[in-house]
Amino acid sequence: QMELSESGGGSVQAGGSLKLSCVPLTSVRRDCMAWFRQNPGQERQAVATYYGHTTKWYTDSVKGRFTIDEERNILYLQMTYLKPEDSGKYYCAADPASYGCFSDSPREDHFRTWGQGTQVTVST
Repeated sequence: QMELSESGGGSVQAGGSLKLSCVPLTSVRRDCMAWFRQNPGQERQAVATYYGHTTKWYTDSVKGRFTIDEERNILYLQMTYLKPEDSGKYYCAADPASYGCFSDSPREDHFRTWGQGTQVTVST
């Protein structure tokens, strides 16, 4: 049972922008939250993490272009200057523990609650 629901994905040209949203479907505890990206045949890779308005982490390839934030219990990922390599299925994740949000390399197993994902496709 999915406890998070993502939306906002779509198809855009390189240089464009998208804003992903993640809404909780239950009162799941979400101290540490994150966005992951996955392409077919590959593992899910952390894109950004968020902990209590004060701690944010971004993978190097998106620094300066993506912004993770939370407002009124909704987690957002604002993506600008999109590149084809940003394409993939984006998943929202959450966990009551903070390991993933204070790790230099957040992993999929740091998060126990997931959404169903939303597809982002960036074309040249």
